[in-house]
Amino acid sequence: MYIVIDGSRYYVEVCGDGLVPLVMLHGFTGDSTTWAPFHESWGKSTRLIIPDIIGHGKTESPEALNRYQMDAAASDLNTTLDQMGIEQVDLLGYSMGGRLALTFALLYPGRVRKLILESTSPGLATEVEKNHRRMKDAELANFIKEQGIKAFVDYWEDIPLFFTMKRLPRETQEKIRKQRLNNSPIGLANSLLGMGTGSQSSWWGRLSELTCEVLLLTGAEDQKFCSIASHMMKELKNSSWVVIEDSGHAIHVEEPEKFGTIVSDFLSNENK
Repeated sequence: MYIVIDGSRYYVEVCGDGLVPLVMLHGFTGDSTTWAPFHESWGKSTRLIIPDIIGHGKTESPEALNRYQMDAAASDLNTTLDQMGIEQVDLLGYSMGGRLALTFALLYPGRVRKLILESTSPGLATEVEKNHRRMKDAELANFIKEQGIKAFVDYWEDIPLFFTMKRLPRETQEKIRKQRLNNSPIGLANSLLGMGTGSQSSWWGRLSELTCEVLLLTGAEDQKFCSIASHMMKELKNSSWVVIEDSGHAIHVEEPEKFGTIVSDFLSNENK
C-alpha cells in the first residue's frame, strides 16, 4: 500500500495478523524486502508493518533535503501509524533503521511497547565527531551523484563493516546487490546527508528516558557496535543485550534463524 505524506508517497508493506503490530525498519541501501525471510514465521502471530524509508525502495525520493532529516522521518512514521489507525507498536530497526527506531521511541514514547535495535548507534557524542562524519557522508553523497549507483554499490559492498557478508552464498550476495542497485541515486545521496549519523541528534544523553523494554542485538564479529551496545547498556533502564556468534553487522542476513528466534522470544515474553 501507499501512504501520501506532505506530497511524498511512502510504500508500506503489510502482512500477518496480531494484536500489537511490529514495525520493521531496514538499513541504508535496503528496503522492505530486507525482512521478507521473516514474514511467514513472525506473521503467524504479529501484524507486520514494513515501510520503505524515504529515499529507498518504492518510496519516493524528493529533492528537498529537509524531508530526509531524522526527526522528519520519525514524524512521517508517526503520521503513517495515524493514517493506518494504529496506536501502539513494537519497533525493530537495523543500523540506519535502528537509529530511526530509537529516534521515534524517544520522540513518541507512548507509541512504542517494545524496541529492538540491531547494530544500532544513538548517534555521535561530540560536535567534532559529528562534523567529521558529515564531511565523510557529503563526500559519499557526491560520489553517488557523480559516479552513479553501480559504482557506489561496488564501493559499499567492500567496506570493512560488511566484510563478514563475503561468507554468504553467492546467490544471497547477488540478491542483496540487485536490491541495492534498485535504489534511487538522489534518494541514497539525500539519505546520507539528512539521516547520516553526523546529521542526526545525539541521543546518548537521553537513553535513560526510555521506559519501554529494549533489546540490543550485535554480531560478535562487529566489534565497533558491540562496544557501542556495551556503553548503551549503562544508560538504558529496562534493557537486555544479546551478542550473536558467527555474525557481523547484518545479523538478520548472516544468522537469520538465530535472529528470528531471539526476536520472536523477546516479543512474546510478557513477564518483563
